[in-house]
Amino acid sequence: MRPNPAAVVSRTHDVPTSNPMRSTGYAVRLPRAGWGSLHGFPCPLTGRGSAPDLTRSAQRFVTDSTTLSHQTSPVILEHMAREQQSAGSSGLGIFLRTRRAQLTPEDVGLAAGAGLRRSPGLRREELATLAGISIDYYARLERGQETNPSPAVVDALARALLLDAHTHEHLHDLAERADRRAASPAAPATAPERTVRPDIRQMLESLRPNPAYVISPTMDILAGNPGSVRLFAGTEDWPAEKLNALRYLFLDPHAPKLFADWDEQVRTCVGRIRALAGTEPDTPGLARLIDELTLESPQFVRRWTDYDVQPHPRGDKTFHHPEVGVLTLGYQSMQLDGTPGHRLVVFFAEPGTPEHDKLLLLDRTDTEPSADPAEEKRN
Repeated sequence: MRPNPAAVVSRTHDVPTSNPMRSTGYAVRLPRAGWGSLHGFPCPLTGRGSAPDLTRSAQRFVTDSTTLSHQTSPVILEHMAREQQSAGSSGLGIFLRTRRAQLTPEDVGLAAGAGLRRSPGLRREELATLAGISIDYYARLERGQETNPSPAVVDALARALLLDAHTHEHLHDLAERADRRAASPAAPATAPERTVRPDIRQMLESLRPNPAYVISPTMDILAGNPGSVRLFAGTEDWPAEKLNALRYLFLDPHAPKLFADWDEQVRTCVGRIRALAGTEPDTPGLARLIDELTLESPQFVRRWTDYDVQPHPRGDKTFHHPEVGVLTLGYQSMQLDGTPGHRLVVFFAEPGTPEHDKLLLLDRTDTEPSADPAEEKRN
């Protein structure tokens, strides 16, 4: 009797069509047919459930349902069935597995040892020893079977994983959330508020010519002033319900040309969504967004599997804008009071500078004259 098939979800041309069992590309073991991990959440790869769009994409079936191979391009499913995940597997376990795989023995002062490793990174027993906890207890944490590590254990794991201060804090958040979910299953999440208050819209207008916009937890752009639309070339053609900062970065052809440091911009945005997926995975719209980007952008998949959750709430960004040329702006991102999850993002330049003059050009509406700001100042 043929076992349940296991699906590889990818672009059609990314999936080997001839004898995938002999491919020299990426291979993973499937402890049970038909199960994998989509953006870190356990899910059946066939049929319905948490990923209704999976079978609609390219899929290939493997007759013995034990090994899948993926040639040179990146795998579309993050950590696809590296091990079977129970339905209760937590973001904590996913985080621990991911960060453990990113460390080598040399990174933590251990000898590499003889022979090949079955999987990249540190072994479970190595990390458990470094953290001063039992191997069995650590394995239970990764599998989601233990959900209440003490703060001292979390701190020890953070030190063993060489986490920086922010990622250390994120690990505490994951542990607290895993404990809360084990104690009482979360109530169904309600759809986030998409309406932007009139006073916030008025503030956006008052910030002109500085580009400013409001984003949701999933980085939907809910409102913005004219400068924000013109700054992000191409967004004027997007339908309002699809306008999303992450979607723009990966799916709009203007984005890689617009940002002087596109990789850094991508790292920032993916990190924010990655942190949200770890602590609030039930956020409405989140799974759908990640599913879409997973299927449409191999670049997104590569960055998603890094599990970088660093915040970048302020700094400078340089744009290569098709209308005004090189433009370096400061930016700030801040939480808005009174509307949970809404954030204000503002780009700015000092008045009187060439950058500010360029913002004046970008801020004009289609009904306004496109006069040179420098000429206006002379008059």
